[in-house]
Amino acid sequence: MRAMPSRPRYERLATERTNPRSGHLDRLGARAIARLMNHEDRRAVAAVGRVAPAIGAAVDVIAHALGRGGRLFFVGAGTSGRLGVLEAAECPPTFGTPPALVQAIMAGGRASVFRSREGAEDDAGAAARAVRARVRRGDVVVGVSASGVTPFVRTALIAARRRGAATILVACNARGARRRGLIIAPATGPEVLAGSTRLKAGTATKLVLNTLTTASMARLGKVYGNRMVDLQPRSAKLRARAERLVAEIGEVSRPRARRALAAARGRVRLAIVIARRNLPADAAARALRAAGGSLRSVLERSSDR
Repeated sequence: MRAMPSRPRYERLATERTNPRSGHLDRLGARAIARLMNHEDRRAVAAVGRVAPAIGAAVDVIAHALGRGGRLFFVGAGTSGRLGVLEAAECPPTFGTPPALVQAIMAGGRASVFRSREGAEDDAGAAARAVRARVRRGDVVVGVSASGVTPFVRTALIAARRRGAATILVACNARGARRRGLIIAPATGPEVLAGSTRLKAGTATKLVLNTLTTASMARLGKVYGNRMVDLQPRSAKLRARAERLVAEIGEVSRPRARRALAAARGRVRLAIVIARRNLPADAAARALRAAGGSLRSVLERSSDR
């Protein structure tokens, strides 16, 4: 008979301890609290910097999987889960990815994004069912758990490995994060408000997730230089940004950039090729396909002529 896992010793987790630097929080003025929290947030940024090698290793795993047809899932509960939802939601408008490429699995389902359901983080059965329904071999599952011991996340990672997916854990407690798979564990320490991991732990987690998606998409050619050449121009601001991108990278006037965008049906990367190489849309599309979608390859080939 399989032994039941021992209950986590939450009091031993750094994110559950009291912070000696904020012991008089209730007696501080507003400016003093703001300065204290800013100082503690800088500790979170530094903690993420110290785990840069692990983040880089995770980016390699994600980019390799996505390049071979896999998908990326963020799994979490509470604040950690909501950060995963946010990261997944931002990928289509930023990088032009299909919604299915980067997804989120939230403990408690969609309703928990807007209203807290704290008990959902303990529902291991729901995590296993969600992973079995959505994850397949070749995908990458990133578990997001400030404590590193959230049952929903732990079970999701186990289920994902059984299905042949690569797994990564993002946690802010090295003690809680000791398990199989790649681990990213910035040591953010005790929170200004004891146990409130939406603070430093949340900040550090957002920084890590930002890097995982941005670096992976850059590796996949979704970025040219530091420009978002696959953004979706569906608002006035983004249409203006798209025009600037086509004009600047395509080396044409704004009116010609608008015409190129119209010919490309709003696809910025294609519009840049149309403008820079003075090609019709179908020929520009063929040039991109021949270069494996790499805008840099198309443009450098053009400049060599």
